[in-house]
Amino acid sequence: MSTYLINHLRIPGDIPNEAGLSYLEQVEATAKPYGGKWLANGEVTVVEGAWPGLVVLMEFPDRTAARQWYDSAAYQDIRPLRTNNSISDIVLIDSLPPDYTVKGFAQQVRAAVSQYRK
Repeated sequence: MSTYLINHLRIPGDIPNEAGLSYLEQVEATAKPYGGKWLANGEVTVVEGAWPGLVVLMEFPDRTAARQWYDSAAYQDIRPLRTNNSISDIVLIDSLPPDYTVKGFAQQVRAAVSQYRK
């Protein structure tokens, strides 16, 4: 099951500095051995709420691979280039099974709530 990394990225002044550019030049090579690939990267169109900044969407084969990449020595070596020069909120989320439906999810929640209330 694929795992996605979502980074809500804000760059002070909206222009990457030299360290930020150095990070961008190096980060792809750190993710590739773990099956990481970029699916989206850039500005968003906000249709509700607020989202200042950019979004980065990456895919990994699974959560283990995503964590192995994030915790790897190669990534940790360049991570300060990002963290010292930008603001990021990073989350991992797993993909859904092929038979998933939102209606089915709601039914599971209803069943759990009814069991809880007994």
